[in-house]
Amino acid sequence: MLRKDTGLITWVLTDGKAGDELQALSITEALGLPAEIRRIKPRPPFSWFMPWGPIDPRERTGSPGSPLAPPLPDLLVASGRRAVAYLRHVKRASGGHTYTVFLKDPRTGPKTADFIWSPDYDRLRGPNVLNTLTPPHRISARKLEAARAQPDPRLAHLPHPRIAVLAGGNSRHHRFLDEDTARFIRHLTAVAETGAGLMGTASRRTPPALRAALMALTAKHGGFFWDGTGGNPYGDLLAQADFVVATADSFNMIGEAAVTGRPILVFEPSGGHPKLDVYMRDLKAHGVVHPFEGRLEGQPYEPLNSTPKVAEAIAEGLNRHRRALGLPDIAFSLETP
Repeated sequence: MLRKDTGLITWVLTDGKAGDELQALSITEALGLPAEIRRIKPRPPFSWFMPWGPIDPRERTGSPGSPLAPPLPDLLVASGRRAVAYLRHVKRASGGHTYTVFLKDPRTGPKTADFIWSPDYDRLRGPNVLNTLTPPHRISARKLEAARAQPDPRLAHLPHPRIAVLAGGNSRHHRFLDEDTARFIRHLTAVAETGAGLMGTASRRTPPALRAALMALTAKHGGFFWDGTGGNPYGDLLAQADFVVATADSFNMIGEAAVTGRPILVFEPSGGHPKLDVYMRDLKAHGVVHPFEGRLEGQPYEPLNSTPKVAEAIAEGLNRHRRALGLPDIAFSLETP
């Protein structure tokens, strides 16, 4: 972890989307930096021109009620294209003092921030751009080891092989039609009938019909489904899994599961996206993912985790930036991938 005496001010800046915010927090957490969460709410007509900007004058630094109220940060980690104009405003307002980080392709070029992380399947490249196969996230080898050392008692009765079922939901590119839900439950039923232990969880995007069907299936076969009561066992499910079944609507969810080193069986609902095809192709080349068709397949592989690599690149860039300002380096202790 980071020394506690740095006095570094760190912001996480998004428009409040859970995926963007959690991804940015994964970086500050990997760096060991406590972060202030700043949420922006751009309004028309300014929102119409984002990510190119400018921001609403009422939201500028120093304006009453602005989400950018000073003191301005030493490190700003932003995600989501609506945050681009705000990031650039903070950079200018700080006189160049703030080191800016943007996650994913901002669509405004590599000069948008001091450092940009962008997935391999995006085309953005540049000397300040780091591209990785999987996205940064909050699951780490250390957390999985801790969960295995102290197993969640709610999972202790489940037989092996244990199957973590990670259900997403409707998105811009995927829809769970009735036939998709029926097909997914049919495939899971085939696995459960072999005696495997199902451990399920759903997201806020999971359609009610799919959630209800998953709860009924796990109850029928003596499995576990998190209904929102008690602590969120997401990390415990991954730690205890022999296989992971994940829906294809979430790049992050599949990236998180890849830290386990366990085979990931991917269910694709209706829809799709060319970027997903590239992502899956590259993960298949590493032996990570397989199509889910009602059977368990695949072998363990070397776990994939890009978060430490991204955090290390940011730590190095931040210290270069500080040296240019005549400030001392920060001592980081980062987890290895």
